[in-house]
Amino acid sequence: MNSEIGIEREEPQLFGHPKGLAVLFFAEMWERFCYYGMRGLLVLYLTKAMFQGDAKAFAIYGAFTALVYMAPVLGGRIADNILGYRIAILLGAALMAIGEFMILGGNEAWLYAGMAAIIVGNGYFKANISTLVGKLYKANDPRRDSGFTIFYIGINIGALLATLVCVYVGETFGFKYGFGLAGIGMLLGFFIFWTGQKFYLHLSHPPHPEKLHKKVFGPLTQFHVTILLSILLIPVLYLLIAHNTMTVGSMEIPVVGILLGVTAVYMIYILLKESSKGGKVLKDRMIIFITLCFFNIVFWSLFEQAGSSLTLFADRNVNRIIEIPFFGQFEMGAGQTQFFNPFFIILMGSFFSVLWVKLAKRNMNPNIPAKFGIGIILLGIGYLITFFGKGLANEAFLVPLWILIALYFFHTVGELFISPIGLSMVTKLAPPKISGTMMGAWFLSFSGSNYVASMLAKLTGASGEEAGVQSAEASLHTYIDVYVLFGGIAVGVGLVVLLLSPRLNKLMHGIK
Repeated sequence: MNSEIGIEREEPQLFGHPKGLAVLFFAEMWERFCYYGMRGLLVLYLTKAMFQGDAKAFAIYGAFTALVYMAPVLGGRIADNILGYRIAILLGAALMAIGEFMILGGNEAWLYAGMAAIIVGNGYFKANISTLVGKLYKANDPRRDSGFTIFYIGINIGALLATLVCVYVGETFGFKYGFGLAGIGMLLGFFIFWTGQKFYLHLSHPPHPEKLHKKVFGPLTQFHVTILLSILLIPVLYLLIAHNTMTVGSMEIPVVGILLGVTAVYMIYILLKESSKGGKVLKDRMIIFITLCFFNIVFWSLFEQAGSSLTLFADRNVNRIIEIPFFGQFEMGAGQTQFFNPFFIILMGSFFSVLWVKLAKRNMNPNIPAKFGIGIILLGIGYLITFFGKGLANEAFLVPLWILIALYFFHTVGELFISPIGLSMVTKLAPPKISGTMMGAWFLSFSGSNYVASMLAKLTGASGEEAGVQSAEASLHTYIDVYVLFGGIAVGVGLVVLLLSPRLNKLMHGIK
């Protein structure tokens, strides 16, 4: 039988979880290897190989990452209504690999075209594989949070390998080799997902298979038209990346920002419209979902400095020389400092996976809004640690590496309170018919985060083509002053969320 919501078929088990989780774990791991390999190199590639100023590099990075997380809104709805999850994810993986290989063209045009293909591919892949993880578990299965935390470890193994391999190879031997490795990683993810489909196929069928292969435009079926329209999105996205702002007279119009705002309003309308069909409980759950999306934006707009301003901070004002007994000294690349976040996720992810289950058994598990508040506070503490950098900087105005490590440690613990819990929350709150749409809306909040993050990164003092004109002393003070401000804001917002969490939790109507 078709068990689209996975409530009557007993899933094959592996280490206490459905075997399908292992397939999705490794497919997502290689997809994240692809994405984080590209992301880890992007700002450095723009500033060092394309000779862009910091402000322009941040604008391109912000437009790309915003569109990457905006795309799942469309990808989720297409999977829900047309393709089903399996076909959507395979299509996404293929497009992301193609995009990485297009960047190897080596100029700005090929870079933007490759980024555009990656955006479309990510739109199909990212939201739908997370939705599929949720469908592996029955309703109210207490293993769901634990399963998503395990899945999240896979995400971060991919990110860790990306910084250790792609970013290292790109910075050491040439950016094109790093991008090429990212593309190969995505092909591995495609292969793993395709070969393991027997463990999830029954959960990922198209909603209307007979319509999907019915001719709708001459000899073209609905499937063909969907593929063609997806490919036609690539030149549109190319233009949005290349011209992410427009100047009209003396005004600069943020094209991507406006598109993001319009998409957000549309998604809120869709979600509230759907919730109106399900009575008060569903309406309250949709309100808390939208509210937590907003707090998600607050967290990630500060967290996502990692790929932009924190990487340049590491490049300009962090002593990255590491002394290893018997092996001597070596210098960590600026892009490789992004390694610490996935490293800490892998180190602590299993602990948190077990922790949530143990706390739930003892009825001590914090509610979901409280976890969001705690996560935001921990993020703020990470930024506040940079305050000590001014007093500990050496004569070259380089702060000790441990300050950056400590920042990433607290950011990572905060992330573990929010991100895997958020993925699990969406699958719990979402009615089956719009689960992909709601996952797309969740990733839209990441889109908003990345767009805001690119604007916040400009507070670190970069302006146009004048990047790098600040002295080391001036840039150190600027970075630390901005990061301490971020820290204070985050701690304040987190405390407010924590205090309001009992009231907010009532809107969940029993979902934990």
